[in-house]
Amino acid sequence: MRKPASVKGLEELGRVRLSPSFFMRDFLYSEIANFYRLPNIPENPDLAIAAGTRLCEELLEPLQATFGRISIRSGYRSPQVNRLGNEKGHNCASNESNYAKHIWDIPDANGKMGAMVCIVVNWYLDRYEQTGDWQSLAWWIHDHLPYASMQFFPKLCAFNIGWHEQPEKAIYSYIEPKGYLTTPGMENHKGDRTQRYEGFPTLVL
Repeated sequence: MRKPASVKGLEELGRVRLSPSFFMRDFLYSEIANFYRLPNIPENPDLAIAAGTRLCEELLEPLQATFGRISIRSGYRSPQVNRLGNEKGHNCASNESNYAKHIWDIPDANGKMGAMVCIVVNWYLDRYEQTGDWQSLAWWIHDHLPYASMQFFPKLCAFNIGWHEQPEKAIYSYIEPKGYLTTPGMENHKGDRTQRYEGFPTLVL
């Protein structure tokens, strides 16, 4: 598929079904693009679709099937949108850091593809607001799903979750205690943590 150059072309891209519950259009809205009047359109739609499909099929569908509706806060970003977001201080990492993450249609420095989305698990939000506990959800995902990396944020317990051809399974938090919850090489990267998420739903695939 070529980069859309018309409304009709963009509509066709938006109609691409990435998984049973998700279409490409679900991931194209951007507050940055909206405010600064920039098109948020993939340069390489085929790669964006391929990476987004894996993200949806392997991570988002199981999360939604298990916990109910998830809300998308930030999905795909074009290089232009992400660069402006970084320059303006809108919580966007550099383009190079976001290749194969929020920039789905450009491989990373190793030539590997990936895709990332920021979501809220609505089922978990009340628990987080009452207790401040974000780690239970992080550990549940770590133990059940083939994610590449996650970063948790204080507002709404929203978090970035990424799929990647070479996942490292690292979890970082901007919620106290800030820093890495786990990353390869840490003692807690493997082990039994079922008590941390006792009462959670059983994984639905």
